[in-house]
Amino acid sequence: MTLHIHTIQPSKGAKRGRKILGRGNASGHGTSSTRGGKGQTARSGGSRGTVRRGFKFQLQSTPKLRGFTSLQNRPEEIYLSDLENSFQNGETVNLASLKEKDLISANAKSAKVLSAGNITKKLTVEGLKFTVQAGEKIKAAGGEIK
Repeated sequence: MTLHIHTIQPSKGAKRGRKILGRGNASGHGTSSTRGGKGQTARSGGSRGTVRRGFKFQLQSTPKLRGFTSLQNRPEEIYLSDLENSFQNGETVNLASLKEKDLISANAKSAKVLSAGNITKKLTVEGLKFTVQAGEKIKAAGGEIK
């Protein structure tokens, strides 16, 4: 079949026919014509409209959000074992060098050295936070902290 303007039609099942109401009980949509029971809502134009409620109701119906989100940035964690594997003896470890070696994400604001693992290389650590044990291990290996 060639495609012409008069042959274009929606795909099968894309369109649904309109529901025919009030044509007898045999149609399945007779008697109350799918409008439920009697009364105001069964009449045309008969709905309750928008209901105005005050701020208190809105406040009470708002779900309670538990806890809070801190505005302070958490430092990214780096282990001594990662420093041992990624840096050479005598190198300087700072935020830029950690980002360069993909040990922390590129948009990290700060980093903290944790004492997991051992270190044997003399490294100079600049501008990073570290745990007490991590600082002791770095100094014991001959490194320095600035």
